[in-house]
Amino acid sequence: MDINTEIHNAFEIIKEGGIILYPTDTVWGIGCDATNPEAVAKIYALKKRAESQSMIVLMNGDRMLHHVFREIPDVAWEIMDCAEKPTTLILDNPLNVAANLISADKSLGVRVVQDPFCFKLLERMKKPLVSTSANISGQPTPKSFKEISPEIIKGVDYVVNLHHEKIAGNPSSIIKLTNDLQVKIIRK
Repeated sequence: MDINTEIHNAFEIIKEGGIILYPTDTVWGIGCDATNPEAVAKIYALKKRAESQSMIVLMNGDRMLHHVFREIPDVAWEIMDCAEKPTTLILDNPLNVAANLISADKSLGVRVVQDPFCFKLLERMKKPLVSTSANISGQPTPKSFKEISPEIIKGVDYVVNLHHEKIAGNPSSIIKLTNDLQVKIIRK
């Protein structure tokens, strides 16, 4: 399959409220439209994950970031520009996403993607994409497609047919930035 066909197929599933299994710039992820609370709930159920454990969303640039966050600390831009590996930022007071994605402290983790498939899918969606590792909550993150459990593969509405042979990178770094400029490194 070529990338454009896969983008089309994934988009068709997502716009109908489905969930997909797809390669990201870090690990294989489970995703859906980040503005659809029912689709988000399907992912929590599939992963057997408590809704109090938030998931991140992927975005493809500044316009999408500004649509979800009215206030973005200046240091966030510096971190994104200087990061040598994929970096997730947890920012305060998101808007225009499903309420069940927002954590109890009113924050949301976001990552601007580099991966061509993710970037082009987001371009087509014009909305953020949920991204959470392709595993049951508490189990190890799969390092390759063949390590993903059959339960996860059967539980999604579509499996993107790209990079099945690729060994995943490491999960992203996670940095929490509050609007009052507190910085906390969650995962290096």
